Amino acid sequence: MLGAQTEKQLHHFSSERNGRVAPEEDKFPEKARAEKALQDSEKRYRRLFESARDGILILDADSGEVVDVNPFLVRLLGYSYDTLRGKHIWDIGVFKDIAASKEAFKTLQDNEYIRYDDLPLETLDGQSVDVEFVSNIYLVDHARVIQCNIRDITERKRAKRALEESEAKTRSILDNIGIGVALISPRMEVLELNRRMREWFPDVDLSQHTICYCVFSDPQREEACDNCPIKKTLRDGLVHEDTIQQPRAGGKRSYRIVSSPILNSSDEVMAVIEMVEDITEKLSLESQFRQSQKMEAVGRLAGGVAHDFNNMLSVILGYTELALCKVDPGQPLHANLQEILKAANRSAAITRQLLAFARKQTIAPKVLDLNETVESMLKMLRRLIGEDINLVWLPGSALWQIKMDPAQVEQILANLFVNARDAIAKVGKITIETRNAVFDDAYCADHAGFVPGEYAMLAISDDGCGMEKETLDNIFEPFFTTKGVGEGTGLGLATVYGSIKQNNGFINVYSEPGKGTTFRIYLVRQASQAIDIQKERGGEMPPCHGETVLVVEDEVSLLLLAGGMLNKLGYKVLTAGAPAEAMRLAREYSGEIHLLITDVILPEMNGRDLAERIKNTRPETKCLYMSGYTADVIVHRGMLDEGVRFISKPFSIRELAVKVREVLKEM
Repeated sequence: MLGAQTEKQLHHFSSERNGRVAPEEDKFPEKARAEKALQDSEKRYRRLFESARDGILILDADSGEVVDVNPFLVRLLGYSYDTLRGKHIWDIGVFKDIAASKEAFKTLQDNEYIRYDDLPLETLDGQSVDVEFVSNIYLVDHARVIQCNIRDITERKRAKRALEESEAKTRSILDNIGIGVALISPRMEVLELNRRMREWFPDVDLSQHTICYCVFSDPQREEACDNCPIKKTLRDGLVHEDTIQQPRAGGKRSYRIVSSPILNSSDEVMAVIEMVEDITEKLSLESQFRQSQKMEAVGRLAGGVAHDFNNMLSVILGYTELALCKVDPGQPLHANLQEILKAANRSAAITRQLLAFARKQTIAPKVLDLNETVESMLKMLRRLIGEDINLVWLPGSALWQIKMDPAQVEQILANLFVNARDAIAKVGKITIETRNAVFDDAYCADHAGFVPGEYAMLAISDDGCGMEKETLDNIFEPFFTTKGVGEGTGLGLATVYGSIKQNNGFINVYSEPGKGTTFRIYLVRQASQAIDIQKERGGEMPPCHGETVLVVEDEVSLLLLAGGMLNKLGYKVLTAGAPAEAMRLAREYSGEIHLLITDVILPEMNGRDLAERIKNTRPETKCLYMSGYTADVIVHRGMLDEGVRFISKPFSIRELAVKVREVLKEM
């Protein structure tokens, strides 16, 4: 076997014979390739190490000293390469908790791996940096080293925080708006619900991938309805809406549903946003607004009719009464005059009903005990319904007082009893009940039509034929009636409605076909006051003591009639057809003028202004207003101003006598 030196020489000799000297790599080709591969690998590693967009830190696995650090980490932390190299990892200001750093280093030595998904570091200038930190132990040239990969997640965390804040803000907005919001998938599964929808549908479990038309419908549907807005939006990618009704505690609620698409970049529907608004109160307010507009129109009509029509009726009634006094009851003419009187009274009643419905009637509210007021009417009500119908009276104890014109209470009960009587075929029962009632906001939110407050409740129930929904929806409309031609004007319940509303109350009706009807009227509680004693009606014509009365009326026929009535009653009468003439008489008349009776609506000035001017010269003169329609001259929302005395046209000679005596007694 040749020695090594000999082998080298032979190899050299052989090379010379071939004309060249072989290089070292030719002598040991495998070693050279291995060394070159190692150099190439080291270059590649160095390029990756220096160009990496994450920080790389190399530590001695035994001592924890920094062996190497890449440029990205140097820039990130703000330390120089020379400052970091050779330092112990826990001595670097990057890790503020030295004890924790040493403990982590020990854990790494034991496990050869450690990871922190979110680790705070501190730069040279004191700035906080959030990083993802992963460390592994490797063998390099038979030596153990630690490679720490450090990824800056500060921006990611900031973006995540911003996203979370945005989502929280969006969630807060969605949870606090007054409408329900749901996110629906293309398969019509419920993906998300805001707070309002969770309140409405507490049993919906989002994890069960429930179908919207199954959980949002009562009763549950097997498939989406044809008019479903969500189905339409999924089909064409457009916004759609619909209005539905759903049963809820306290009755049906109305909902407006709007569906809007969420589109991807290809304009395909990825999901649908369903917005649900409870519009029950809104529809109720709209209905009330329409009713208010209707009543305003009827009020204007009634006012126009009442002023002129009642003047004419006053003349018809007044002269008919005077004629009856002059005609012997046994003569045929007397019966004819009686029929004229009845027709005129019915016509006057229709005008009063129109005014009552439109809340334009003139009223004089008094503090009343509703139980006493009803009891005083029981005899009249029993006569009204006849002997075949049993009247049951159930007064509530300690009933709260109300403030209302007693004539309105009488009007309301009379109209409701007539309707109840007509609903009972032969034998039946009508019940009147009173009690106190208190409604809070929560109760009224679940019961459409109710208003929060304290009320005295008056209920009238019958066991008659009842009403279907279509009739119930229209019963308070003026001129609506289910009776035959000539059997009713359709103004009875409209009058009831107007009178109750004029006194800030409200009415609810419960009825089913074959199960009777109940009207519940709620009248606002009045603070405790002395109850006004109602004057007895009827009796003899009050006496006259020869006082002087000045009558002012621009309608000549009515002026002559009023003067004739007062003359017949025994009063001394002065008449004037206009305010200027009345003021002249007041100045020039030498005697005392005890009473001024004036129409409210006059040319030149209204009756109130005229009364005030006459009062300036004759402060002792009392005033009685008369009108078929007062407008707002002496009333506020139909209620007479304090101290004002009023007689409504048309009036009978007896009504005039009573009212004049009543005013003159105050002297």
